[in-house]
Amino acid sequence: MKIEDLIRRKGTGVITIAPAATVQALVDLLAEHNIGAVVVSSDGRVIDGIVSERDVVRHLASDGPDVLAAAVASIMTADVKTASPEDEIEETAHTMTYARIRHLPVLVDGELRALVSIGDVVKHRIDQLTDERNHLLGYLHT
Repeated sequence: MKIEDLIRRKGTGVITIAPAATVQALVDLLAEHNIGAVVVSSDGRVIDGIVSERDVVRHLASDGPDVLAAAVASIMTADVKTASPEDEIEETAHTMTYARIRHLPVLVDGELRALVSIGDVVKHRIDQLTDERNHLLGYLHT
């Protein structure tokens, strides 16, 4: 199975935030959409970075509440690992696990098309295992 199969089920909607937006605006966006990370992009197509709840918490711990007035660009990860729709889900799961990444933007021709989370990958695998189990049970009972 490929990332494109996962995206087909999940959809391609990606929440983005501008690099100049405040961390407070980021926190509000995360809460509003009940998500754990946001792609940082000036135009919604090209990735400037990615920022997660972890980034906010780490900077709150080190910089205090003043970080909420800072620009998202000051806490984002600029070196973003990405995937393509043709990537195998199993390979993507390994990348996310070993790099300790929970969110992976999906690019097509260098432009942002989707965002895959480790939860999406795990859900896909659980669904796959459930289907295999049901097929085996069906085979045994016929």
